[in-house]
Amino acid sequence: MYRRTNKTQINYRKSYNKVNIVSAQCEQSDTAVQRIPELRRVIEITDYDKGVATTRRLELYKTNRIDCYRVVVDGKLWKERIG
Repeated sequence: MYRRTNKTQINYRKSYNKVNIVSAQCEQSDTAVQRIPELRRVIEITDYDKGVATTRRLELYKTNRIDCYRVVVDGKLWKERIG
């Protein structure tokens, strides 16, 4: 086991005090909790290759995983979960 010097012990106390102060501030502010909205992203793709502009609208909704989306293309469900 390593011996803790006075300097090290003082640094430990400082760092733990900072962590405690920051965590106390986070607990006091109720606005710090961010709610994820149901509709996360909207992507509009316009295709000009056919001579007529064709626009597709992809809506990405939240799922039970943070890195996956439920994808709706032009109002119809395309994939239940894609990431």
